[in-house]
Order: sequence, then C-alpha cells, then structure tokens
Amino acid sequence: MYLSESKRMATCELCGKKPSFGHNVSFSKRRTNRIWRPNIQKTTLTVPGGQSVQVRICTRCMRTLAKTR
Repeated sequence: MYLSESKRMATCELCGKKPSFGHNVSFSKRRTNRIWRPNIQKTTLTVPGGQSVQVRICTRCMRTLAKTR
C-alpha cells in the first residue's frame, strides 16, 4: 500500500535526515510531545552523464551542494 505525499515521513534522500521527537517544556515543567521536522524541498539535480533527476533533500544538503558546484 502506497502512502500519499502528505502521509509519508519527510526524509532527505541524500543524508537520511528524519523527524526527531522530544518534548515542549513549559514554565511549570509540564511536558508535551512535539516533533522537529527537517526542511525538505523538491529540487532538480544534474547527475553525471547530463541527466536531470528530481530529488527531495533537506536545505542543509542544498547548501552543501551549492559549495561543491
């Protein structure tokens, strides 16, 4: 069964970064669950051989790729 785009976990295709979990902690130290999601963007990369491929990568990887170009 294939999950829809909104239900799929946000994962970077290059580094494998996934959502991490923790707690919001209020002034009274009451803890509630929360989630930190990576900033995943769709972008087009040119792979060796001149082919363009669409990937879902995090913005940290985008910055790193911009350095190497």
